[in-house]
Amino acid sequence: MIVLNQEAIVAEFRWESESIIQNPDSVKLIVEVVSTNWRDDYYNKLRDYEEMGIKEYWIVDYAALGARKFIGNPKQPTFFVCNFVDGEYQMTPFTENTVIISPTFPQFKLSAQEIFALA
Repeated sequence: MIVLNQEAIVAEFRWESESIIQNPDSVKLIVEVVSTNWRDDYYNKLRDYEEMGIKEYWIVDYAALGARKFIGNPKQPTFFVCNFVDGEYQMTPFTENTVIISPTFPQFKLSAQEIFALA
């Protein structure tokens, strides 16, 4: 899922005809739900979005499919908020009843467990 910046998207001349975004300021947030190809979300997409300069990226690993180095041992469902700071992502994990903190949505008041219960 992509949350767009409505003010910036008007400058994206290819958006309406081809759904292509070229300026990272046009994107407020990207959300990926982890599946069995979890390496894509934790490695490939993380690297790609970081290189593009996407300000915020959420990795929702509700089924605890990722590697233990990301989600702990024993594995547990984890919600990551990755914030773009000084040219790289700072990954903050949220589990269980920890309320998720998002710079893009400061009014967001749900815990990781509440999000996972919706899956």
